Parts: sequence; C-alpha cells; structure tokens
Amino acid sequence: MREIDGGICAVPGVRACGVKRGRYGVAMIACSGYAAGVFTRNRVRAAPIEVTIDHLRRSGGRIEGIIANSGSANAYTGVRGIRDAERIAGIMAGMIGCGPEMIGVASTGVIGRYLDLDLISSLADEAAPALRSGPDASREAAQAIMTTDTKVKEVAVEHEGFRIGGICKGAGMIEPDMATMLAFIYTDADVGPELYGFLKDAVDVSFNMLTVDGDTSTNDTVLLTSTRAVECDPESFREALEHVCVRLTKMIARDGEGATKAMEVEVTGAASSEDARRAAKSIARSNLVKAALYGEDPNWGRIVCAAGRSGAEFDPSRVSLRMSSRKGSVLLVDRGIIVDGVLEEAKKVMSSDEILIQIDLGAGSASARGFGCDLTHEYVNINAKYTT
Repeated sequence: MREIDGGICAVPGVRACGVKRGRYGVAMIACSGYAAGVFTRNRVRAAPIEVTIDHLRRSGGRIEGIIANSGSANAYTGVRGIRDAERIAGIMAGMIGCGPEMIGVASTGVIGRYLDLDLISSLADEAAPALRSGPDASREAAQAIMTTDTKVKEVAVEHEGFRIGGICKGAGMIEPDMATMLAFIYTDADVGPELYGFLKDAVDVSFNMLTVDGDTSTNDTVLLTSTRAVECDPESFREALEHVCVRLTKMIARDGEGATKAMEVEVTGAASSEDARRAAKSIARSNLVKAALYGEDPNWGRIVCAAGRSGAEFDPSRVSLRMSSRKGSVLLVDRGIIVDGVLEEAKKVMSSDEILIQIDLGAGSASARGFGCDLTHEYVNINAKYTT
C-alpha cells in the first residue's frame, strides 16, 4: 500500500470544490456511486443527518453528490432545519442535474442556529464553477468545511489496483460515538453490498477510538462512496480503508482544539477486545492524563488510575507501562514493579509533540488503540468564546 496525492480526487470519477468566507463555507463533491454512512448516536441528531439517511433509503444507497456547509450545524432546529437541509440538497441537485434524494447533506458549526440559505446558495454558486478533479479541488473542499480546525485533513492510498481517498474536519466536540466530525471517503473498489460492514469495522478501530474532549457531536457523519469500478480482494480493501480512517483520526487528534501534543494509547494483554477498548478510551479521555502531557509532567500514576476505572478486568500487580516518542522510550512499570530513577528520562520523552502510551494489562491477548491529545489553556479560550 502506498499513500498518494489528491485526497478524495485521487479516486477516478470524483470532482470537488469549496469556498470559505469567514467562518462560513460550502463544499460540494460530485461522484456517482453507492454510499454507506455511519452517524452520531447523540439523541440530539442534526437535521442534515436525518435528511441524508432518508435520501440513502429512498435512493437504494445510490448517490450523486454531497454538499456540506460550515458555520451552522443546523442542529436542534426542528422542522425548519429539515426543510433547510432539503433545500441545500436541492441546490446541489440542480447544479449537477439529479434528484435531491441523490444528494447527501452535512453541516458543522454552532448548534441551535438556523441556516442562512441565501448565504449558502451564494457560496455554492461561487464554488460551482470550480467543480473539478485534482488535488487542489480536494483541498478546497476540505478547507471549506473547517471550523476551529487549523490544518487541512486529507489522505489517499493506492493498493492492489484500487484507490481510497478521504477528507475530514474535526478539532473540538470530539468523541465520535457511532467530534464536530465530518468525514467523506471515496473509493473505486467494488466490494458489492457489504460497504456498510467494512465502513463500520473501520470506524470502530479509528474514529470511534478518538477523543479530544469527550463530547459527542450532534452532527458526526462518515460517508463512504464507491464507484465499484475496480474488482478487489475484500481483505485488501478492509486493510486500506482502516489505514485511511486511522490516518484521518490521527490528524484530528493532532489538531485538537488548542492541542500541542497528540497521544496514541496502545493497550495489550487485555482479557477481551471490549476491555482493551475501554482501557484505551479511558486513558485517552482522562483530563488528568491530558493535562500531564501538556505540562510534560511524568505523573504516570494517572495512566494506571484511568485504566483501573475503565471497567476492564485485570490484576494491577501484572501491569506494565511504557511511554515512547521521537525523544526515546522509557519503561515506567514492569509487571507491577515501579521502575526507579527514570522520571527525568520520562520527562524528556514527553517533550515530543507525539506521545505513545503502551500499557500491558497482563490479563489476556486482546488489544486496542486509542487516540487523543493534550488539554491546554487554549482549549478553554477557544470554547469560552466560540460564538462571541
């Protein structure tokens, strides 16, 4: 497998465009194919999610395009929100010549604010002439959906003759439970009607193992569209899709609101896969662990504590703990025994901007990975003034 340039437009048949005006933006992606989606489990679910699910049902999974806006989440907006999301779908449908039910809709931004349809229509009109293939088009679409993001997030791979490309946005309100998180993934691989199963499995080991602040958004959406142009081995597709989703997940973690460090948590030796997932998420979610990373404070007891309260079954006397980064690697606990004289070395390891926490629970053979970032003063500043 090799990574290639182009983002979603690395996949033949995908065209994209996007425009950003201040905090408001519109992205449009045109591609004929079959789509599957995974969405937030937040009880307060945004209007565009309801509309997209309905469209996928009505079209039999066929899709011709996606339109996404930033600046307003169109969440908790009632009947008007549904109507507005349908109108946005109609805007793009009119541009590419298809029925509105063939369009997926996504929104991101402030909850409880109605869409400015005139502005969205104007931005779509501005963007539409640039609808095209190519790396710049993918990047423009990724930029258009950014809110508090500071970096464009896109990746593409080629593997055994097929391609997968993805873009996403997300920096805050991130703990996908299928944070505000949107991801659009395209492929020319033909895996038949099993697209949803592959997507769900990939999301479970990537986006669903990510936390920035523990808040599950009203708008979390991952849409995977396939043109079915290239025959492929199902396991090869699974491997490539997981790679793309994990790469995008790490980009979100690295760009968490106010973050200075990305964190990866690797749990091994768990009694079950569910225990491994619980422990990994508990550590990545812990504000005390996150604050220690920010301060480069080797207070490793917080990591063991977070694993202990996760609900995972293990014997504390059998736990081993290691921290690693580009600055080195240090064993802190060896099968329940504290390793003396290594705190200065640990502090040096923590001075890197990417930290790997490895904890072996000594209870079995199951494993899992979690992803997150540190907690900084800037996170509070961003979210204390988000709408003002």
